[in-house]
Amino acid sequence: MSMQQSLEQLLGLISSGCMRAEDISRIAAEAAQAYAAPEAFLAANPDINYDDSFPIPLGEWVVVGSLPDTVLFQGDSYAELFQHIRDSFGPEVSFVLQPKQLQKVEPLKALNRIQVQLSALYPEKQGYVLVDFSEPLDDEYQAVLVYTCDLAQVLALAVETGIYAAPAYASLRAASEAAD
Repeated sequence: MSMQQSLEQLLGLISSGCMRAEDISRIAAEAAQAYAAPEAFLAANPDINYDDSFPIPLGEWVVVGSLPDTVLFQGDSYAELFQHIRDSFGPEVSFVLQPKQLQKVEPLKALNRIQVQLSALYPEKQGYVLVDFSEPLDDEYQAVLVYTCDLAQVLALAVETGIYAAPAYASLRAASEAAD
């Protein structure tokens, strides 16, 4: 499978129907070009604000920078991150968990509460998993939602494309157990 095909599949899965197929194809094509020939891509796109100090490759930067805020969620706290997630669903989806309930809670408990809430949504797909995605550049946290039934495929495609992705709660739990 080509890099562009892998990126298209990955974007299709993480967008959960929030992005049009033509946008997914365009982003995947641009990112594949940026991965293959970064200098040529930057020369052809002088308006792009990217340099070698960024902690991610240009292709990944193109992917992350092209995702709408209904797909890529960012925040400096779990309360802020969860507020963006709630907002993306709109008022027709009711959430039990409120962002303010996450404000004075340790990170592992906050993530667990978010994950429990997300698991309850869209039961036909076994709910959602909050997945840390790429390297946050401007915010403390950066994540996407993935249907639970698609998680294994998303993680495999992330490895294939070289973009960091890991289930947020499971990763933090493993890290805190390792630290104990």
